[in-house]
Amino acid sequence: MPDTATAMATAARAVPGAGAPGIAPAPVRRIPVRFTGDGAGLGELSWGQREIWLTMLRQRSWLPIGGWSRLAPGTTLADVADELCWIMRRYPPARTRLRFTAGGRPLQSVADRGTIGLDVYDCPDDADPEAFVIALDARDRARPFDFVEEWPVRMAVVRHRGAPTHLSTVMPHLVTDGLGGRLFLAEVAGRADADPDTGLPPLEQARWQSSDAGQRQNAKALRHWERTIARLPAKPAPAAGRSLRGELRTTALPLAVHVLSERADVDSSQVLMALLAQALPGDGPAVLRPMVSNRFRRGFERVVAMVAQRGICAADVAGEPFAEALRRVGVAAMAAYKYAYVDPDAVAALYERAGADPDAGLWCNDRRIATRQGFSGPVPDAAALLAAAPGALRWTVEQDDPFDPLSVDIDDDGEDSGGLLLTVFTDTARLSAAGAEAMLRRAEELAVREAIAMLEETP
Repeated sequence: MPDTATAMATAARAVPGAGAPGIAPAPVRRIPVRFTGDGAGLGELSWGQREIWLTMLRQRSWLPIGGWSRLAPGTTLADVADELCWIMRRYPPARTRLRFTAGGRPLQSVADRGTIGLDVYDCPDDADPEAFVIALDARDRARPFDFVEEWPVRMAVVRHRGAPTHLSTVMPHLVTDGLGGRLFLAEVAGRADADPDTGLPPLEQARWQSSDAGQRQNAKALRHWERTIARLPAKPAPAAGRSLRGELRTTALPLAVHVLSERADVDSSQVLMALLAQALPGDGPAVLRPMVSNRFRRGFERVVAMVAQRGICAADVAGEPFAEALRRVGVAAMAAYKYAYVDPDAVAALYERAGADPDAGLWCNDRRIATRQGFSGPVPDAAALLAAAPGALRWTVEQDDPFDPLSVDIDDDGEDSGGLLLTVFTDTARLSAAGAEAMLRRAEELAVREAIAMLEETP
């Protein structure tokens, strides 16, 4: 493995709880699970895989995903082993490892058979098995990952007083994106009735991407990227800073977005993007880098794979009325969604030729589930908006390893709270903690002000 990949794989980001006592350094048992599957071969990474690989290198982390769950009473080790075998058979990314060319370029190697270990841990009788699996899950995320030799599924069963009670499943982000992860969970839960259609796996994606049709798609997308990159500032000189992660929990913002989305008859993601665009500091066009699912493309709707990619758009919204900013961001965002399906290596070459800043703008990822397709209940009134307190922000992580550049992830804040959780990442060499917080506050205040004004105009 090349030095950069080795450094990334062996410098996994520390996770709270990874050193929790009570967990043996090795499982009490490792059950060999043999599997077979279709679609074996060796080839280039798909564009989605390539983009997340570059992100892993930049962040010096294998970006573990997954989590832990409670097992139904009566679940046996054989039941869990059968589930793991089913996963390995059904999903080619679960049996994909990397191979590297002499120049260090990663290739995907999909196996048609193999054996993977199912780890079994015994929680002490007097300990809490839930706390135990949480610590075990965190430790598996913090352990280095070997992309060449290790199967990309770490599955561990926790037994308490002899009975399997909990399960931890951790995978590198190369396996799938967020929407693919939700599909994975749903299919594993109901695997007896799983649809035989698994979509277009990454190896087939890569083959299409190198075809004439794929290269025509790439050429069209690159023309959009080239036009937008020409509007970006120059790449700045390197500067030392710290990477910060913060969380803003807000009920005022979703109330206001509900009003603005309903009254303007636009998608709530467009509303949030417009608010953040007008809240961005600095002059010039607002540059947005939305995460695009790409699942509207043929063969991607049901695939468990990494197909999401960052798009790019620029909109002149400074000093404009919010209604006009909303329109301009909507037009720009449509182009970003259309042309996010692109070769990331070719995009990187465009930045290099232009001398432009590849980290410019705001990177945003709308990951909502409950409110993504619309808000429930009646449209809030002005009294509700005025009564909502400003969001509470706390900084949670400070580290030297970089996150994404200035970015905001948007999630529903629990199923019943009705709030939103905005997770902000910033490099203090570019924007301080105070500057990042001010950006979120401006977006929240703008949303409430514009929503009240809209309610007054159209009672």
